[in-house]
Amino acid sequence: MRVTSELRGQVTQLRSQLQKAGYAYYVLDNPIMEDAVYDRLYRQLQELESQYPGLITSDSPTQRVGEEPAAQFNSVKHNIALYSLENAFNQSELSKWEQKWRRQLEEDIVEFEYVCELKIDGSAIALTYENGILTRGVTRGDGITGEDITQNIRTIKTIPLKLNIEDPPPIVEVRGEAFLPLDVFSMINQERSKTGENLFANPRNAAAGTLRQLDARIVAKRKLNFFGYTLHLPEERLDNQWDSLELLQKMGFLVNPHRKLCQSLEEVAQYFTDWDGKRHDLPYMTDGVVVKLNNYALQKQLGFTQKFPRWAIALKYPAEEVPTIVKDIIVNVGRTGAVTPMAIMEPVQLAGTTVQRATLHNSDRVAQLDIRVGDTVVIRKAGEIIPEVLRVITDLRPAQTVAYQMPNSCPECNSQLTRPPGESVTRCVNSSCPAILRGSLVHWASRDALDIRGLGERIAILLINSNLIKSIADLYQLSVTEIASLERMGDKSAQNLVDAIAESKQQSYARVLYGLGIRYVGNVNAKILTENFPDIEKLAQASIYDLEAVYGIGEEIAQSVFQWFKNNSNQELVKALQAADLQFATGSDTSNFDHDQSSNITQIFSGKTFVITGTLPSLKRNEAKELIEQAGGKVTGSVSKRTDYLLAGENAGSKLIKARNLGISELTEQQLLELLNK
Repeated sequence: MRVTSELRGQVTQLRSQLQKAGYAYYVLDNPIMEDAVYDRLYRQLQELESQYPGLITSDSPTQRVGEEPAAQFNSVKHNIALYSLENAFNQSELSKWEQKWRRQLEEDIVEFEYVCELKIDGSAIALTYENGILTRGVTRGDGITGEDITQNIRTIKTIPLKLNIEDPPPIVEVRGEAFLPLDVFSMINQERSKTGENLFANPRNAAAGTLRQLDARIVAKRKLNFFGYTLHLPEERLDNQWDSLELLQKMGFLVNPHRKLCQSLEEVAQYFTDWDGKRHDLPYMTDGVVVKLNNYALQKQLGFTQKFPRWAIALKYPAEEVPTIVKDIIVNVGRTGAVTPMAIMEPVQLAGTTVQRATLHNSDRVAQLDIRVGDTVVIRKAGEIIPEVLRVITDLRPAQTVAYQMPNSCPECNSQLTRPPGESVTRCVNSSCPAILRGSLVHWASRDALDIRGLGERIAILLINSNLIKSIADLYQLSVTEIASLERMGDKSAQNLVDAIAESKQQSYARVLYGLGIRYVGNVNAKILTENFPDIEKLAQASIYDLEAVYGIGEEIAQSVFQWFKNNSNQELVKALQAADLQFATGSDTSNFDHDQSSNITQIFSGKTFVITGTLPSLKRNEAKELIEQAGGKVTGSVSKRTDYLLAGENAGSKLIKARNLGISELTEQQLLELLNK
């Protein structure tokens, strides 16, 4: 078939698009293209090269395993290459895959076993164990060379530092997926939102970005998880993939419990269909099913293409995308002053929920999309969590639409908006802006800050609109009568809120510092700062050099804290809060709990791991967590065989069942307090 110049140009353009997207994703950790779009372009290029082999070049994305690793970590060559997986999107493509490898076998075998494993949406890593001890952890990189991230890998609790087997082989290689559970991902984004940082688009990006952090302490805080799925031993000790997964579990690895050994391709297809209906109930993201021939001898016989193993395929679920029409474009102002454009749309069903608005992220994204009121757009849930506009269908654009322009002034206070150099976010810098005050009040009252029960966004709006509040400090001057005058607030509710505000004066210096909402200062950084600067005066007087010298406080946080305390309005706020008897020194902290001996707790739980489930009789969950941590223990979010105690309250669910199956010790709140008070 004749190759035209137009066809050459099309292939060149496809390669360029894919290479740019690959570089942004793998090297910069800043994806510029959705997976579904990348897959479509890749398959288009693959089909053209298949039809016109003369167009194939060595630099084509179809001819390599992946992209080169970034240079910030030491580059390491993999002992065994990490290949990508070929994708299938329906049963027809799955059948074609089977027919293709059947033709390559040396003998006619009628029946095969397949191992089906949920495809976890995370980051692939390779682990090396020498004589049973973890010695190296490496990112996938380009499949041949990756980045040595051993220090980060060691922070992942589901990766054993020592294999749980006697007489381990001299060298063991394990491959698997590092990922973030959805609840952890949500907490990380909530924290980033509170500190004014850009949100991660999905758990996969968050996991990849976390693994490439140069500071392993940040990695440890983010609670990555790991599923093992491939085991390489120096000798052929195992016959099949299923036995390999069983041995991985015995070695101490977390292996996905939903794997299945299937006897036919029809059974594989049914497994895929079944999980399509259940995958949204999982505590982690899965975007498909990995199907592998179980028999290792057959795997060895089939071998690899330049890019894929012939004996495995990823059967992927289609991205959930739906079209709708943009009715309006508005901007939201957050507590840090960040201005976020939002598309208001005709309601549509997406991933089981009704969606009427979607984020447009920032002005750069608005310009890139060229989105307009009246446009038909395709939306999806980024990572199936955050609704976002994926693209505009310009062919359906009505006549005489006008390109949207970001406002120059704040829609809440009419102040001039600014865009700081080097940032993608436009901000309102008026500290008296009602939106900033509203967000600051809600943050101040949040559970991890001052924990003021009953003070949410509705009450914050009423307090501001009634001119009762112009500053956080004004909370501590409110009377029952003033609060009772608010809409739908009776005397009893008003009294409860006044009591909760008064109780917040007993919260710790670290909580108060976190509640101030200093950009980049989350609750962990607040604790670090208060441990190193025992009163607010010392912190306010600290230089950038003093702040950067603190272990765990980087340049960005140091600059933010330093600048915050130089602001006159912030200085006045601190003075007003001090006058209201808030805690601004470690020596003046009172206990957060109504238990007299909490300050005298010994380290009786040193090295012990707890999980908390259900509703406790008197303690809030974060109070119980702090008590355990004061006694040297740590609290995690999921039950595993490494859990020592389950603290269980009323309505304990699946965690209690799992703990009992694993034989983990259970404690009631009363038993916990008795242990602490011994």
